[in-house]
Amino acid sequence: RAQRDKQLSQVGDLTVLSQSASENIKETLSQLQQKDKYIHLLQNARSKADSINLALAVNLKSVLKDGIEDQDVEVQVDKTVVFINLSDKMLYKSGSAEITPRAKEVLGKIAQIVQSRPDLEVMVEGYTDNVPIKNDCMKDNWDLSVKRATSVVRVLQKDYNVDPNRLIAAGRGEYNTLATNDTAEGRATNRRTRIIILPKLNQFYDLLNPNNVPVAGN
Repeated sequence: RAQRDKQLSQVGDLTVLSQSASENIKETLSQLQQKDKYIHLLQNARSKADSINLALAVNLKSVLKDGIEDQDVEVQVDKTVVFINLSDKMLYKSGSAEITPRAKEVLGKIAQIVQSRPDLEVMVEGYTDNVPIKNDCMKDNWDLSVKRATSVVRVLQKDYNVDPNRLIAAGRGEYNTLATNDTAEGRATNRRTRIIILPKLNQFYDLLNPNNVPVAGN
């Protein structure tokens, strides 16, 4: 009898273990299913962002092509952002952060596209070459790059009513070069302003929040 009771106890333990294992398997499958939905959600979002950015870049190229030399404006798409590279000689008077009248026209065209997409942020980055600045109003190339970026942001805000909450001004100084500073051509390439059009950070946070993933089985 004692042997039989022991065997029955072992069978009971196996049943409990089997039920527990089954529940663990179900939970694992549910998690995998939720993970698959999350990956699918990210892939769809990435595909949608790529399509939107491509359309945005096409629109920018279309409005900027008239009367502007190719070397003065370059539009690129890289993953989830759109880059607009603007040459120094078109934007500013030499050695200053003052925007030229021609540049204001170009910025107006960019603002037109930006205004059509209120869900995007606009970052303006100023870059210089490594030639020391000779100007009492500027301490160095860091100072010049920041002031130039700020000048562009002010035009977008004050002249074309772009919401300042969407604007970011940044200066990169003489660093992050595109070409060598040993030649006049290279220095001209490095003197530029880049406008970056990108999704707002909260959109990324929403996307990365697991609570936004559909519950398995729904």
